[in-house]
Amino acid sequence: MLTAAIFRENKLHDITHWGIRAAIGAIFISAGSGKFHPGFAGFLASIGVPVELQIPIALAEVIGGTLLIVGVLSRISSSILCIINLGAIFVVKGATNLTGDGGYDIDLMLLAGNLLIIIAGPGRVSISHVVKKIPRFLQ
Repeated sequence: MLTAAIFRENKLHDITHWGIRAAIGAIFISAGSGKFHPGFAGFLASIGVPVELQIPIALAEVIGGTLLIVGVLSRISSSILCIINLGAIFVVKGATNLTGDGGYDIDLMLLAGNLLIIIAGPGRVSISHVVKKIPRFLQ
């Protein structure tokens, strides 16, 4: 049958899927670790977001990025990171410019990558695949 997803049996597909997860995870770990700095709380206050959200946002990005890289709870992590991306696009950047100063192009690409992970799951190069006891909706 021509509509069968035979490409999923290829090792290159597995490596590419892990590469997407690792790249998105590394970006969120890097961005999230900078949000522990007290200056981020001042930035949140200046845009009208409660300062109490500083630590939850930073933890969600660092822990979510780590879980994406190792491939555990990838769908849940990507869902939380999607919410953070939507907040970055609409609250922080105002969704006014796609590119340029204050543009949300990178956030939109990260959102698309997270949606891909939510739909496709963690893939075969992940701890979820090795353990095989984690239910599919939690992968």
